[in-house]
Amino acid sequence: MGFLMWTPGAVPAWKATVFLFNIISAVVAKRHVVYWNSTNTRLTSGDLSIEVNLNDYLDIYCPYYPSEETLDSGLPETMALYLVGEASFQGCVETRGSIKRWECNTPHAPFGPVRFSEKIQRFTPFSLGFEFLPGRHYYYSSLPTDEGPPLPCMKLRVTVCCGPKSEGSKQIQDTTAQSSACSLRTTPPLLLLILTALPWTT
Repeated sequence: MGFLMWTPGAVPAWKATVFLFNIISAVVAKRHVVYWNSTNTRLTSGDLSIEVNLNDYLDIYCPYYPSEETLDSGLPETMALYLVGEASFQGCVETRGSIKRWECNTPHAPFGPVRFSEKIQRFTPFSLGFEFLPGRHYYYSSLPTDEGPPLPCMKLRVTVCCGPKSEGSKQIQDTTAQSSACSLRTTPPLLLLILTALPWTT
């Protein structure tokens, strides 16, 4: 009588299911990239707005200077980024209730530009994480640090979409999928390959 059984060391079914779910989530999620520096005119004019879905990522790249020679003049840009309320979004001032998310304070990092990633998720297990609700707007702005030069007001509005059928980012600046190879069209072959690699025996 033939029946399905596990070999020693085989992956339990629930682990395989979680693994596949994570892969599918990664394929569907988009990464929305913003280069946060004063040369980004969309940031300085205050009209940069991005529409995201739950489980997407917002990637913020800090100002980066490979060497001291790359600076035209003065000090490198350093700043702190805040999540602020809509009223505070109108001007770049630190107000009560604003949440400091990151500090861009290593402009000469040896490994390249510093990137901060915000996962747009409804629930987070991390104490420093932030939870986003569908249909809401969230506002980011920055203030220069004491070590850096004066900077113009830079602002970003993020809108969390309420449905999975959204076109994703409405941002004109580059917004890339996590990987060009990982598209929805390539999902079935990828899943088939993973399923055949699992150690099943009969």
